[in-house]
Amino acid sequence: MRRLLLTLLLCGTVAMAGEKSIFDFTMNSIDGEPTSLSKFQGNVVMLVNVASRCGFTPQYAALEKVYEKYKDRGLVIVGIPANDFGGQEPGSNQEIKTFCSAKYNVTFPMMAKVSVKGGDKAPLYQFLTDKSANPQVGGEIQWNFTKFVIGPDGHPVARFEPDVTPDSPQVVASIEKELMALKK
Repeated sequence: MRRLLLTLLLCGTVAMAGEKSIFDFTMNSIDGEPTSLSKFQGNVVMLVNVASRCGFTPQYAALEKVYEKYKDRGLVIVGIPANDFGGQEPGSNQEIKTFCSAKYNVTFPMMAKVSVKGGDKAPLYQFLTDKSANPQVGGEIQWNFTKFVIGPDGHPVARFEPDVTPDSPQVVASIEKELMALKK
């Protein structure tokens, strides 16, 4: 039994104190490469489900602005395309990447398109929206550009709905609070 537990711990299949974090998940990058979110460990992360043909799509500009301002202090913004709301992200991953680069000069990491609701919801979003695991931020995603601020330990600390822009005072305050924790 001890050997099995040690093996599980060494393989990373058992999270500390039984708690999951975003660092337990792997997603494909927009280029199709498996990307363990553990590569962002020790940073403040903002996860955003994005779409190219949405009324909130201009938030890409604010996301990029916030990323540029705080990336050197430890912020990583991760865009996660989803086509769950009104078919507003119909393109392929390559088309999404081209759109983001050409229209908004996006330099923050982008993942491959996934589902953020329904029966085929991506495991990361199953975790984020689980009210028992994340009572502070859980609940179904209602639309594109829902933002989750994740602390350096990989646990969600805040959620902002689509009508709250990435550069709004409350989002910036949440990011800055978590960035201050990095310095301690």
